[in-house]
Parts: sequence; C-alpha cells; structure tokens
Amino acid sequence: MQFSFTSEQEEFRSILRRFLEAKSPATAVRRLMETETGWDRTAWHDLNQQLGLTAVHIPEDYGGQGFSFVELGIVLEEMGRALLCAPYFASTALAATAILNAGTEAQKREWLPQIANGSCIATLAFTEPNGRWDTSGVEMTAISSDGRFRLDGVKSFVLDGHTADLIVVLARRPGSTGNDSLSFFTVPGNASGLARRPLQVLDPTRKQARLEFRSVEADLLGEEGAAAAPFAKTMTQAAACLANEMVGGAERLRQSALDYATLRVQFGRTIASFQSMKHKQADMLVDVELAKSAAYAAASAAAEDNADLPAIASLAKAAASEAYMQTAISTIQIHGGIGFTWDNDTHLWFKRAKSSEVFLGDPAWHRELIMRAWNV
Repeated sequence: MQFSFTSEQEEFRSILRRFLEAKSPATAVRRLMETETGWDRTAWHDLNQQLGLTAVHIPEDYGGQGFSFVELGIVLEEMGRALLCAPYFASTALAATAILNAGTEAQKREWLPQIANGSCIATLAFTEPNGRWDTSGVEMTAISSDGRFRLDGVKSFVLDGHTADLIVVLARRPGSTGNDSLSFFTVPGNASGLARRPLQVLDPTRKQARLEFRSVEADLLGEEGAAAAPFAKTMTQAAACLANEMVGGAERLRQSALDYATLRVQFGRTIASFQSMKHKQADMLVDVELAKSAAYAAASAAAEDNADLPAIASLAKAAASEAYMQTAISTIQIHGGIGFTWDNDTHLWFKRAKSSEVFLGDPAWHRELIMRAWNV
C-alpha cells in the first residue's frame, strides 16, 4: 500500500492548488452559496477544459484520464481546502463510480464520456427521508412493465439533485427487503413525473435536494436485482473520497488558526507564544495529520481494490469526520469573538465539517462497519 506521493503527484497538487485559489476564493464561495443552483457553469467549464478534473479516475476507454483513486483523492483534498462550490463530488465521486461498478459495457460507453468531459452532470440518489445510508433504508419501488421500469418513491439528501442532468437511482422490487432485488436505474433530470426541490440545509456550499418520483419511467443500469454488491462498493469508495476531501478542509482551518494566532497580540505578545495555545495547535496538528494518513491509506486501498478497503475506508471516514469537526471548533475558539461572526470565513468550513460528518454515515456508524468488516 502506498503512503507517499510521487513527484508528479505533488506537482499535480501544486498546480491544482494554484488553480483553485484563483477560481474559488472566499468571495466566490459566498456568492455561489447564495444562489439556488450553488455553482457556476462557466467555472465548471474551466475546471474541466483546463484541467480535465471530471475525467481523472474514469478509464481512458471511456474518455477519461485513467488515473486512480489516489489522484482523485488529491483533487478532492484540494477542493475541500478551497471549499469549491461545484457538483464534482456528486457527478464524479458518486455517479461515475456507480456507473463504473454497475453498468454494462454499452452503458459505460454511453454515459462516462459525457461525465468525463463535464457536459453531463450526474448524481446518485440512494438515501431516503429515513436518513439511512445502507440498503435497509431503500423503500423506493421499481415496477417492470413491457420491458420498461417505473419508479415510485422519494429520495432525499441528494447532492446537486435539483440541477443534475442524469440521476442514478437505487430502487427495489415491491415486497423485497435488505439486499434482495435491488437495482440501479438512470433517469433524466427533466423526466416526466419527477419533482425536484432544493432542501434548506446547514451547509449552503453543498446543495442537496428532495426528489419525488411518481411513476417515473427509468432505464435499468446493469443487471436487474444485482445492485447490492456494486452499491456497497460504491459507498466504500465514496467514503474514502469524502475522507480525503475532509482532510483538505481540516488542513485549511488548522493553517488559518495558526496564522491568526501568530498575528493576534494580547498582553503585549502574540497569543501563539502562550503555552496553552501551543498545546492546542499541537493537538490540532496531530489530529489532522493522523486523519490525512488514514485518508491517504483509504485512497491507496481503493486504487488497489484492496480486500480490506471497507474497513480502511470506514476508519478514514470516522477519523476525518472527528478531526475536521474538532479542528473547526478549535479554529473558531482561537479566533475569539470574530470567529463566530458572519464576516469571518471560518463558519463556512465549520458548516461543511458538520454536513460532511453526517453525510455517508457518522463516525459511530462507520466504527460499527469496521467491526462488521473485521467480524469482531
């Protein structure tokens, strides 16, 4: 398993960081989070045409760049650091990965090139109002009629679901439970009978939607009734991806807290010189670096399709969630009164930390998954 980056990967990170610092300053984040869509098509076009980021982990046979989850992890870490407002996680980390895992060869050749060049924005709809992240929470039904399928039910907490061009939906045969009779389907964003509504969420930099399906016609993705295994794999890979994004945000906050502490003067000296502040900064550094190690290990395991990936990905998600949230809390405390105001940017990353903590399952849930994976 790889735990260090090559010189080419470090150069890629450097280029990407400079690009995102120019394209996603805090002023741009604040402007986009106030819009209903939550992102800008011109910036999305630049992201894909100049760097081809949506194609990073998609194989070359399907119009991608053919890199691995390690490179995708670098992209997401830098996006988390910049708090980029874009449907990247939904389209690339979730939808494209689900199509790779579940789709037929023809379906991959149909959809992945469009996702890779950024012309099609996709998302994955799997969670429902019950808030469960596993197959036991799937209640949406798919009824077959004359070789076609119709979907009925509600999906919630769908990333960028109100603006996506393509929706990959997880549904089940009526009367089934658990992992039985689950299938993936594809639905156009403008399908008849589909009602999409943006949700009021804590984190305005990452939009979510509620999708209501009323006898919506859908196309089967992959094999009917065989979606349980590809769905589990997709969720594991997505957890590794989210962990990498979260450590990027945590590192940004840690550096912000350190920079402020070296500037803020109290009692004639900078607060960074106080012993208690040194202890807090050291604790933050340890938390973030340990979370980084776990996230990088998960990305490497995903790239190698390691048999231990489910446990490693859950470990990374739990560690990154706690490190990000605690770093956000400490950063606000270090900034003092100004850290709690709207004018200070810290709250933007604080809200992303909280929303990411619960998305795809909170730390307690992932610790339970670790125990299941290791049969403890």
